[in-house]
Amino acid sequence: MTRPHMLIVAASLALATTAFAAPATPAGALAASNPFAQPSTLPFQYPAFDKIKDSHFRPAYEAGMRAQLGEIDAIANNAEAPSFENTVVAMERSGQLLTRVATTFSALQGANTNPALDAIDSAMSPKMAAHNDAIFLNAKLYQRVKALYDKRAELGLDAESAYLLERYHKDFVRAGAQLSTADKDKLKKFNGQIASLQTKFTQNVLAEINASALVVNTRAELDGMSDAQISAAADAAKKRKLKGKFLSPWSTPAASRRWHS
Repeated sequence: MTRPHMLIVAASLALATTAFAAPATPAGALAASNPFAQPSTLPFQYPAFDKIKDSHFRPAYEAGMRAQLGEIDAIANNAEAPSFENTVVAMERSGQLLTRVATTFSALQGANTNPALDAIDSAMSPKMAAHNDAIFLNAKLYQRVKALYDKRAELGLDAESAYLLERYHKDFVRAGAQLSTADKDKLKKFNGQIASLQTKFTQNVLAEINASALVVNTRAELDGMSDAQISAAADAAKKRKLKGKFLSPWSTPAASRRWHS
């Protein structure tokens, strides 16, 4: 589920295992049995796909958004003067639970979606848009970022940190942080509508591709393909309840990327 202005969610995933590594965000109300409640113990924190069910995503999304907004509120209302550590680094460390669920969902839905995942995508898209607006249109938070940006030459930051600060400031401005309250309200409505329409369009395109997929009746018609490709075509047909037939492996975007990349 890739959406505009996702810097905090995307960046925190990369930095969670590097120099800015921090304890996992408390999962709050998320049940301990939910695979997203804690970081994966697999190498590089790969998702435990064998344990993740479609029903785990929605509560994890909701808990992740609540957790990150609590962290953002604490940053925005910090009584201490803004510093790179208590503002930018703190934002980078926020949203780890949301990062786990959002990145896993995006990968899974893009590669192997189903009606349940599509329904979750439709429900979460406008909520995620509103979530990002709650961060990037937060006036107190922006003022902290702006205060640091305005004196960036005096902070003694290394090149990477200086770029990160400049990127945050740019993203806040582009997201509408400098708009009036009335214009921010208008923008929030537009962002929610765009998120829903974008999701609907993507799902419509996929449905049309699936509807027009090439069905092959016999294995002989696939002469020249490898055994692995033919097996994949047979599996794809089974999922469509086309017993004994084959579904062209280049009939869907994910398969096309797999066979031709």
